[in-house]
Amino acid sequence: MQLLVNAKRNKMQILKKGSRGEDVKKLQFALNLFADGIFGELTEEGVRTFQRENGLKEDGIVGEKTWDKIFNRPVGTSYPKSRRTIKEIIVHCSATPEGKDFTVSDITNWHKARGFTTIGYHYVVYRDGSVHKGRNVNISGAHCTGHNAHSIGICYIGGCAADGKTAKDTRTNAQRAALEITLRKLRTLYPTAKIYGHRDFANKACPSFDATKEYRSI
Repeated sequence: MQLLVNAKRNKMQILKKGSRGEDVKKLQFALNLFADGIFGELTEEGVRTFQRENGLKEDGIVGEKTWDKIFNRPVGTSYPKSRRTIKEIIVHCSATPEGKDFTVSDITNWHKARGFTTIGYHYVVYRDGSVHKGRNVNISGAHCTGHNAHSIGICYIGGCAADGKTAKDTRTNAQRAALEITLRKLRTLYPTAKIYGHRDFANKACPSFDATKEYRSI
């Protein structure tokens, strides 16, 4: 029988050698391991190393304390805290066809063509799960009319079917893991901010899934 962590914020499964599934992929992504969703010897070794380096009991089991340490590691270097008052974290998609890669540079060019000074999002999550910085977090974004001054905008590449028109949740497993981990890190920086999808504020499908519902436990 699978046990659940009691931590209200994380609600993640207790994982150990032999575990499988999406939570294992999130763990592997967070520890920079190959994310195949199988908790094998290499994952156990990675967990033990992480526990040892962070003053935790080195048992190779990912329980509440290990999850908390993973999700609440200092993030100031990779995710600088904005000097603005942040009340909302808004999730977007790039509205590009599934299976196709685009970059911060591409989006910057698109947004400049629309009259923006630079990219409107603060973070962009590529299909491989890597997270890239966009607009400086100290500067209001250009991603959600009426909400830019007090929000952080994060966009994943994709959001449309192959036709480039039909809304579709195209997130790869790596993107799903990266989005959740990034949002958890941002919530440590802005604990009173709430997570929304762009569609909550505009007549759009973006980000092609219900972000408010999916991330309500973060």
